Amino acid sequence: MRFTHLSRLICRIPRHTSRPLQCRAFQADVVSGDSKAKPKRYKIPQFYDPYGPRPPPSEKIIQLAEQIGALPEEERSQIMPMLVERLKLPKLQSISTDGLDLGQQDGAAGVQVEEKKAEKTAFDVKLEKFDAAAKIKVIKEVRTFTNLGLKEAKDLVEKVPAVLKQGVTKEEANEIIEKLKAVGGVAIME
Repeated sequence: MRFTHLSRLICRIPRHTSRPLQCRAFQADVVSGDSKAKPKRYKIPQFYDPYGPRPPPSEKIIQLAEQIGALPEEERSQIMPMLVERLKLPKLQSISTDGLDLGQQDGAAGVQVEEKKAEKTAFDVKLEKFDAAAKIKVIKEVRTFTNLGLKEAKDLVEKVPAVLKQGVTKEEANEIIEKLKAVGGVAIME
């Protein structure tokens, strides 16, 4: 490979072709020599117009805009439908909102949709309190419906109020509550 050095341009040209594979341009004048020079200020437009600057409107357009502005609100609302008809503009298609949750519409008065609360299917059983004399019976009953050892069941019963079982059906929760009530404990369903 041979390297060709031109002023501020370095190109790597392979031997079998005359086209450069890689070229780099170095610009030494990027930083000016004067360190006290102020940076250039560019005028930023207040509004971005993708079509570039436009010529100012003609006098006829200005007079027309003033006449429209002087019209009452009722007549101004009739201008667009008339222009659509006269200029044969395509009608605007309504956008389908099927399947979108847009919240309650302000214009929809009258019947309000009653939202049904989702029925709870999973319940937690919580031991609220128990008779001190029936502590051993409560611990044995807790062990029957939980897979806890004797020590873990005792610790759980001693730190009441405590959740005994989570995510059970309503029927199973009612059974557990009845069994605990029979041995002297008070449990609730959450």
